[in-house]
Amino acid sequence: MANNSILVLIGRILLSFMFIMAGWGKLTAIGGTAGYFASQGLPAPTIVAVLVGLLEFFGGIAVLVGFQTRIAALLLGLFTLAATAVAHLDWSGDAGMAQFMFFQKNLGVAGGFFVLAAHGAGAFSLDARRA
Repeated sequence: MANNSILVLIGRILLSFMFIMAGWGKLTAIGGTAGYFASQGLPAPTIVAVLVGLLEFFGGIAVLVGFQTRIAALLLGLFTLAATAVAHLDWSGDAGMAQFMFFQKNLGVAGGFFVLAAHGAGAFSLDARRA
């Protein structure tokens, strides 16, 4: 059982790192992020940039420490699918293969979050300490 808890902790660390870094990057460069979001046709790009940055950063931290993990993982999984639909479905042209790889990676990341949402954060988490 302890081995499973260690694997869940490692999984949480690996899943959360990318989102913490991406969220921090967005929150510290709102203008650039908003410009990119505008180029993707998203409405209210500055507001969306702030909201996405907050979700990625704080959701990633929640998964990392195992706090409200099921909710955070579900939100990040759904967000990952939405981001994939917005930014990684054009597989044509020179960037087509890279976009297809991002698409596949994001499906795997979302799957990891959904497994975490279904099974929880494991013994080495704040959720386990609160139970």
